[in-house]
Amino acid sequence: MKHETCEIADIPETSGPVTDKLVLVSHHLCPYVQRAAISLAEKDVPFERLTIDLANKPAWFKAISPLGKVPLLRVPQNGEEAVIFESAVILEFLEETLANPLHPADPLARARHRAWIEFGSAILNAIGRFYSAPTEAAFLAESEALSAMFDRLEAELAAGRAGPWFAGERFSLVDAVYGPVFRYFDAFDRIGAFGILSGKPRVEAWRKRLHERKSVMDAVTPDYPQRLHAFLQAKGSHLSKLIRRNQAATALP
Repeated sequence: MKHETCEIADIPETSGPVTDKLVLVSHHLCPYVQRAAISLAEKDVPFERLTIDLANKPAWFKAISPLGKVPLLRVPQNGEEAVIFESAVILEFLEETLANPLHPADPLARARHRAWIEFGSAILNAIGRFYSAPTEAAFLAESEALSAMFDRLEAELAAGRAGPWFAGERFSLVDAVYGPVFRYFDAFDRIGAFGILSGKPRVEAWRKRLHERKSVMDAVTPDYPQRLHAFLQAKGSHLSKLIRRNQAATALP
């Protein structure tokens, strides 16, 4: 099983006291954290969010995170805390223990949803390769590969779906997973027209609805676009060069 966690970099904090709320240990940019935050919001469960700097990990975090990555979910239990790591495990734990399920009740439908959640994680990996590609040739190859993945998603959405969400009228855990996926394209669209989602009307419509969903909007801080832009610019990749080229072209003389 691949690790559905993040290791990136930002703002050290203390671990904080043990509380009677769930605590989501986070990083500003991590899409795997976002999917857990969306799930908690959709279930209308109060929780605290503790943001750490993954480039300067606090000692308390190292002590409770076997992989040294986020998200972690700190769960109050008899005056103490249990810690859950790996986003897929966290999402399943929330499904098993909290009201307002986001998975379908039917086992076959649930298995299908889990499979497309895995596909969403594969897309996140492909997005990472896209924005990290060091050369123009590698960048174009990753762009084509990403576009092909969204072609598969477009075909799936076309197969008997009636409604704004992945499964129709009901928001599901698949939607929670793809909200952070599409958020990257808001940043990419500001850099250039790469055509990855072009000719995919169902994907674009789904992206728009997710963009407008309160739980998806609230899964990041207001300064997320600036943080992501700075992260992409600092990568030293072909995309970083495009960002610098755009800035040079728009700079005042």
